[in-house]
Amino acid sequence: MAIDGKILDKQNLKKLEALKNPHVLQIVEKYIKICKPKKAIVFSDSKEDIAGIRKLSVEKGEEIALNTKGHTIHFDGISDLARATKDTKILLPKGKKLSRGINSMDREEGLKEVLGLMDGIMKGKDMLICFFCLGPINSEFSIPALQITDSTYVAHSESILYRSGYGEFKRLKGKNKFFHFVHSAGELDENNMTKNLSKRRIYMDLEDNRVFTINNQYAGNSVGLKKLALRLAINKANKEDWLSEHMFVMGVRPEGKKRVTYFTGAFPSACGKTSTAMIPGQTIIGDDIAYLRAGKDGRAYAVNVEQGMFGIIQDINPQDDPVIHDVLTTPREIIFSNVLLVDGVPYWLNMGKDLPKKGINFSGEWYEGKKDSDGNLIDPASKNARYTVRISELSNADPKADDPKGVPVSGFIYGGRDSDTTVPVFESLSWSHGVYVGSVVESETTAAIIGQAGVRRHDPMANIDFMVVPLGTYIKNHLAFGERLDKPPRIFHTNYFLKNNGKFLNTKLDKKVWLMWMEGRAHNEFGAIETPVGLIPKYEDLKALFRQIFKRDYTKEEYVQQFSIRTDKLIDKLRRVRRIYSHEEQLPPLFLQHMLQEERRLRETKEKYNKEVISPFEFRD
Repeated sequence: MAIDGKILDKQNLKKLEALKNPHVLQIVEKYIKICKPKKAIVFSDSKEDIAGIRKLSVEKGEEIALNTKGHTIHFDGISDLARATKDTKILLPKGKKLSRGINSMDREEGLKEVLGLMDGIMKGKDMLICFFCLGPINSEFSIPALQITDSTYVAHSESILYRSGYGEFKRLKGKNKFFHFVHSAGELDENNMTKNLSKRRIYMDLEDNRVFTINNQYAGNSVGLKKLALRLAINKANKEDWLSEHMFVMGVRPEGKKRVTYFTGAFPSACGKTSTAMIPGQTIIGDDIAYLRAGKDGRAYAVNVEQGMFGIIQDINPQDDPVIHDVLTTPREIIFSNVLLVDGVPYWLNMGKDLPKKGINFSGEWYEGKKDSDGNLIDPASKNARYTVRISELSNADPKADDPKGVPVSGFIYGGRDSDTTVPVFESLSWSHGVYVGSVVESETTAAIIGQAGVRRHDPMANIDFMVVPLGTYIKNHLAFGERLDKPPRIFHTNYFLKNNGKFLNTKLDKKVWLMWMEGRAHNEFGAIETPVGLIPKYEDLKALFRQIFKRDYTKEEYVQQFSIRTDKLIDKLRRVRRIYSHEEQLPPLFLQHMLQEERRLRETKEKYNKEVISPFEFRD
């Protein structure tokens, strides 16, 4: 290996050579030459190496140790607080194209640009070379991943979020069947924040299963194994007849029954995904990304790609989120990002107590009333502030979280943020109708994505930001996945954000009732009412569940407000969806058929009842 021994010393070279993988050696050599680091450090799966990453991050000032043992904090910078969708692009060879709205550029042009920007980008810095595994160790789901970065924060985050993959690379026996990621935070200012955000680039090269991400630190952009690896996996899955999805995996355990029913769920960021996976009394396998395969028994099986959580911290309080709040306030390894720091204590928005009037945050020294360069007030903590922690630290971690076989899935849940149209929960009419339901998800945008909040956005399967294949191909493969199963999961849709006169019609806790109704449906314990959009709960079943779970009455008035079918609103949504899909090529005929059938059902229902809003009780007449 032709690398200067001063950059990669004998001890670190020995760790690389132990993998007996020439592809790894070539990649490391290539990026040492391009990025020109001062030194390269290789991390194995030893406890000492893993602990050393955290220690190094504190020593270099990328993280600050907090008062509680194991807790650290990291700041990304005021203009680097969310996913940078405009700077994120798929590199496409000539002749290939993706769906409208998916950012892409010519592969040769993109490689020339990003490699040029990377020339010398690590001068004076250490290059960290880390090995991880996407999915459980030694599993048919496993995908080894090589991470090269100059950010100790990125390396530390990934050591929490992902299983160590050094041993997985040995099991490759020299093959190149792995993803690789190259990241640099770029030039930093005196506060260790990225300076050259105008040169922020996040490029995915599907041809070589690699990602380049430079001049950024926010984990959604810099932690390659997260949403960037999701793109690579979606591309791989759509070639190999499995699914790579933006989904949690959880075990649902109804009170008084000795069964566990596993669900996956896809929600756009900040739309209730993690809070659903963390409903009290249930168990969590993963809160963000899942791989799904067809099992030999004809059922769908899922694994959590990760072993940790990168969760939104806003609104977490001891009343609504007791499990995660306990984790965040007791000793264990956690990274907080972009919260308010005061005297070694982190504070976040809506945490259940008043926040200090001054401290340190993503803008530097912060005080109440501080404004940014555009004259806007700066929040004490970011609305998209995060915590990073291992799922094994949670009291509700599922015992099968690391099972290499995965868990059998009985239901998919799709959800969005919709203030005026969709009922709180319904079930699709079939697997193919459920794929249609997931494909037409809309959500009002939040602070998790750079741009204007509150805009209604089409987000099929909560995966549009990560799509790297044409939507027609993606939908076709979902339909085919269900057809390969003898017992496909039931598909549900939830909406926790329905409002009337500006007030939410649901409490934060009500989602447990919707979940238990879905679990009962998976075991044929509850009936349902057929409506033009799908199957909704019966009043008496919800009334019994509210009494059983919360010891409170659920009134007919609440039920009517929540589960009335708003025909005009739903028809308007169909118009928006049809307009979007009119630009798509090679859509499966079955998908288009469901779109036409749903519109016909809605129009016939409106005509029959001569109303725009129809009570759920009327569908039972």
